[in-house]
Amino acid sequence: MQRTRSGSGTVWEKSVGYSRAIRVGNLIEVSGTTAIENDKVVGVENPAEQTRFVLEKIEAALNQLDATMDDVVRTRMYVTDISQWEEIGKVHGEFFSSVQPAATMVEVSKLIRPELLVEIEVTAWTTGQD
Repeated sequence: MQRTRSGSGTVWEKSVGYSRAIRVGNLIEVSGTTAIENDKVVGVENPAEQTRFVLEKIEAALNQLDATMDDVVRTRMYVTDISQWEEIGKVHGEFFSSVQPAATMVEVSKLIRPELLVEIEVTAWTTGQD
């Protein structure tokens, strides 16, 4: 089966050896995505803004692989403060209210930078190409 990759151009993709997203057949996996743009954290101290930025980055990666947010079947959210779940969940709902994928949100002790509050990864299934 053909393997198609989507990249965001960060230096970490090459040095760490990963893809922003990868498609194999109808399955798409999007790597853990955070609110970093041009080496700066977006939405410092604002979990809703970080969540929105992350989901927009995920949407762009899916689009590069001929998929949309409607194709998402699973989300995994890693948050550094579970008490912010409603703010994060509300934004998640804005993107997925009609799709309602299986979803997990767990609290982690920290992410790769202390200003990061949210990291999200998704799984999508689509028939847009094969």
